[in-house]
Amino acid sequence: MTTATGERPAAEPRTVVVPDLALVVLVGVSGSGKSTFARRHFRPTQVLSSDFCRGLVADDENDQSATPAAFDLLHHIAGIRLAAGRLTVVDATNVKAEDRASLVRLAREHDVLPVAIVLDVPEGECLARNAARPDRDLSPAVIRRQRSDLRRGLRGLGREGFRKVHLLMSTEEIERAVITYEKQYNDRREDTGPFDVVGDVHGCRTELEELLGELGYDLRRDERGRAVDAEHPAGRRVVFVGDLVDRGPDSPGVLRLVMGMVAAGHALCVPGNHENKLVRALRGRNVQRTHGLERTLAQLEAEDDDFRRQVEEFCHGLVSHYVLDGGALVVAHAGLKESLQGRSSARVRDFALYGETTGETDEFGLPVRYPWATEYRGRAMVLYGHTPVPTPEWVNNTLCLDTGCVFGGRLTALRYPERELVGVAAKETYYEPARPFLPEGDAAPPAEARRRDDVLDVGDVLGKRVVETRLAGRVTVREENAAAAIEVMSRFAVAPEQLLYLPPTMSPAATSTRPGLLEHPAEAFAYFRGEGVAEVVCQEKHMGSRAVALVRRPGSAEEVPGVLHTRTGRSFLGPELTAAFLARLAAAAEEAHVFEELGADWLLLDAELLPWSVKAGDLIRSQYAAVGAAARTALPAALAALEQAAGRGLDVAEVLDRQRRRADDAEAFTAVYRRYCWPTDGLAGVSFAPFQLLASTGATYADRPHAWHLAIADRLVDADPELVRGTRWLTVDVTDPAGESTATAWWEEMTAAGGEGMVVKPAANLTRGRGGVVQPGLKVRGREYLRLIYGPDYTEPQHLDRLRERSLGRKRGLALREYALGMEGLERLARGEPLWRLHECVFAVLALESEPVDPRL
Repeated sequence: MTTATGERPAAEPRTVVVPDLALVVLVGVSGSGKSTFARRHFRPTQVLSSDFCRGLVADDENDQSATPAAFDLLHHIAGIRLAAGRLTVVDATNVKAEDRASLVRLAREHDVLPVAIVLDVPEGECLARNAARPDRDLSPAVIRRQRSDLRRGLRGLGREGFRKVHLLMSTEEIERAVITYEKQYNDRREDTGPFDVVGDVHGCRTELEELLGELGYDLRRDERGRAVDAEHPAGRRVVFVGDLVDRGPDSPGVLRLVMGMVAAGHALCVPGNHENKLVRALRGRNVQRTHGLERTLAQLEAEDDDFRRQVEEFCHGLVSHYVLDGGALVVAHAGLKESLQGRSSARVRDFALYGETTGETDEFGLPVRYPWATEYRGRAMVLYGHTPVPTPEWVNNTLCLDTGCVFGGRLTALRYPERELVGVAAKETYYEPARPFLPEGDAAPPAEARRRDDVLDVGDVLGKRVVETRLAGRVTVREENAAAAIEVMSRFAVAPEQLLYLPPTMSPAATSTRPGLLEHPAEAFAYFRGEGVAEVVCQEKHMGSRAVALVRRPGSAEEVPGVLHTRTGRSFLGPELTAAFLARLAAAAEEAHVFEELGADWLLLDAELLPWSVKAGDLIRSQYAAVGAAARTALPAALAALEQAAGRGLDVAEVLDRQRRRADDAEAFTAVYRRYCWPTDGLAGVSFAPFQLLASTGATYADRPHAWHLAIADRLVDADPELVRGTRWLTVDVTDPAGESTATAWWEEMTAAGGEGMVVKPAANLTRGRGGVVQPGLKVRGREYLRLIYGPDYTEPQHLDRLRERSLGRKRGLALREYALGMEGLERLARGEPLWRLHECVFAVLALESEPVDPRL
């Protein structure tokens, strides 16, 4: 065919659809262009070549004797990639069924789809290509044998287990091929909700309609008054966990409503084992009509053929599970282990439908299910049903929502992300359970054998760990850092149930180039201005020790006492003095009506404890005072000797001048640390300077501006001014030079009077800038205070020049990672997650403190 101009039209491209997570197996004889095809369509890191692996193990890609070892290596690397959820392409001939079988098994082991792309090139062309390659000497007989194997197996690729087979039957088709990617059916990570996740309905239509009403949905009915849809005015959607049918009085009514909601986009639904069995029954398969299936089939007999066909198609088309909200939520009928989430295989579907059994049966003849949730450590919240429970109970961020409505219990939903349970009671017992699940009389239901939420296991924190955080994604803790942290925590830290938060390290502002200065406010203002943050607060930096206080409300029924600990989890004071301190702080918070205002039984405060000598007395005596004493002892004698030499006419002026400067620096060094030390007697002389309320009962406060936090602190100061010290602060518009000048003058005045410096923070608190989450604070320390950090004579020009080369990148990265971990831990605390989930974050902060970062920064 030609066009009107006599030109032959361009051929349509051949679309090859590949799942975005799959094991792609290229199939073709030597010389068919597999490697060229792989280079053209896939990233180099995605392609595993048998030739390349042969070269790795034998230094010769054509050494056929190395083939077994090469394929062992290829399979190993492919397994690592698939375990990490990465698309992997195998570039080998793969013309024999037994070679392909090992790759299909590998895909199944990692619960990904195997995909075959066959390059069927004419034999003559393959022979010509191989003859033109100087690095390869293959006889025509080998090519013919490979092509014979290829042709023999083409029709059976589907039976071998390949879920998709793409046949490119000519050089032209191969040249025209275009690779497109499709998401997994279960991947709805872009769908953020909010959702209302509903447990097993089992034909209880009346209760479902009532529950939807309680959740705020408006029901829509057809001309016969039957519910066919439900829409929420705020755009919320329902996610059904399956088992819509069987046992109850109106399975068709439930299906009609759910199918209508799904079709209208007002709901999602995953299949339950009862839907799976219903499909087989509707297709005429030989299934046992038990466990309520007989009721559903009888009810469907009253419906027309078209409705029954719609039911079969709907139930058959349901996807095993859904991954939602960026991976934070997984919904599957019987739950799903982390390793199976977002995967596609028969094993995934079976687990999602039936869970995992031990192979045993109980006294009622029912299978004993393996308690997968007790070992769950995944980031995603998993919501499921399948096995009825009297009351939903959180187990390691998983929740069973089947509360046995059809057995006389309740129909339950969870509002997500609010984590609020909503339920309605069953109108009656529609079906007697084979195994009682509701408690009789005063008898408590049997508890699932699992670790208690407040019990920790060292295995949760040892070795290399990856902690998922909302703010920074995956934060890695190295094995050696974890070992150091467990040593510190086990020997020195307060009790785990008291250790709810560890403060992050804080990065300084960028190094100043101003004469005689290493740090200056201008660089901090420039950083936030560059991140698009216009308003900041400048807070006085107290020279004390970073402290975290967990304060219980007077009269609180909490069994775990409050605590006052350092940034590495050590207690500041002895038991009696700590109790007295916390009692006074609690009384101050009560008098200031903070507990009442927040509706809280406890407060978690971030603060500085003064004086510095309360915590660092031994350090001051052994390090700082010793340096000062040595200088004051040695330098006067050296000066006297030099002055005598000068008096005798010797040319020692330069040396004498340097020693005088050293003496002055030593005096300044001593004066600095003495400012931060004073005697205390019990709590007399001790000051607590809070600057942030981290959390309270069921809440975190990173979304509150710093002005709010400092106002809370001021109320505590007013209530007990002897114990609680205020923090001076001011707000600065970093786009206004006058505001910057005012803040800089304040910093200069404060540091000249002996203050440590200030911390510059985004006024809004937790803030995202142009590069993601911005630094929660940058410290700007005064010239004199930095003598404690860098030594008495650091202000000498040669030392300042060297120090100005300090690199802050690692420090800033560490500060953001620790901050993200701290916020993640507080959010888990507010959600009421198990202690081990909270301690995963606390421990990681302590472990990161072992990172090789200059501690003086």
